[in-house]
Amino acid sequence: MFIQTEATPNPATLKFLPGQKVLGQGAMEFRSREAAANAPLAQALLEIDGVEAVMYGGDFVSVTKNETDWAHLTPAILGTIMEHFASGAPLFTEGGSAAADHGGEFYDPADAETVATIKELIETRVRPAVAGDGGDIVFRGFRDGVVYLGMKGACSGCPSSTATLRNGIENLLRHFVPQVKSVEPA
Repeated sequence: MFIQTEATPNPATLKFLPGQKVLGQGAMEFRSREAAANAPLAQALLEIDGVEAVMYGGDFVSVTKNETDWAHLTPAILGTIMEHFASGAPLFTEGGSAAADHGGEFYDPADAETVATIKELIETRVRPAVAGDGGDIVFRGFRDGVVYLGMKGACSGCPSSTATLRNGIENLLRHFVPQVKSVEPA
């Protein structure tokens, strides 16, 4: 098995491509061993000293590190990912889930049509582009013209994430949805 790596705009996150489907659709992020209790690969990666977060994407695994140098972490991460996929072990054990992250959404029911348009634009135009950089952005809420988005993987803590929100996503949403005044991280 050959696993490719790709740099992301976030220097603390590296994208690992095992050459096969990982999650399929959507993304799931794990920031602690407890959160990864039913995700054996994520749990094994989080046990590597220096790994702070793991995100599963459609065909990749993003790993975020602390101050540790990538040269020291990468071999252990590659070995863990290779061992997992070579073994045929499932991505989730019983009780684990690849369910989409829709928890905690907030918006006025009167804005349901606007929110549906916002979600459609995020799903079709934003998420695929962000996944290419090893991250994910999900809708969290809409209130008083402000769209709140949750950032995961390489997007979380990325130095350019504010510019992405302001110059990219905000302009896109304002163009197609006049009710949108701004975009904020949630």
